[in-house]
Amino acid sequence: MSMTLASPAFEHKGAIPAAHTCDGRDLSPQLNWTAPPAGTKSLVLIVDDPDAPDPAAPRMTWVHWLLYNLPPGAGSLPEGVAAKDLPAGTLSGVNDWQRTGYGGPCPPIGRHRYFHKLYALDAPLPDLRHPTKAALEKAMRGHIIGQVELVGVYQRRS
Repeated sequence: MSMTLASPAFEHKGAIPAAHTCDGRDLSPQLNWTAPPAGTKSLVLIVDDPDAPDPAAPRMTWVHWLLYNLPPGAGSLPEGVAAKDLPAGTLSGVNDWQRTGYGGPCPPIGRHRYFHKLYALDAPLPDLRHPTKAALEKAMRGHIIGQVELVGVYQRRS
């Protein structure tokens, strides 16, 4: 059985509800995962948007959420999870709003894709003191034993 990542809020490649965006309550979606590979010691969650700022002419990948050292057995994150309610041992990185925690979709123009990537690692990572995505990816190198992604899309109403 291979690792899965799903949300009751949206299907893979489906529309992300406004409640999970800057147009709504900006709540993180509930995420559920199963079957991390044998030997998984920690998980990393990276949520980003490769279509920023304009899907017709993307110039950067905007980082929305970074979590690491998630316990593989936790199995889920509830909707709107607060930092104090993350599974024991989970640490946060800094998103592109220069803060920790979830920042939902808020595209300036067009329909954007939001990649929720879950990585299985063969070791927990050291405390990286609120790393950027680049620093987190560097620390993960050589430790990734599995990966799965859930993609959602969002476009603001004009």
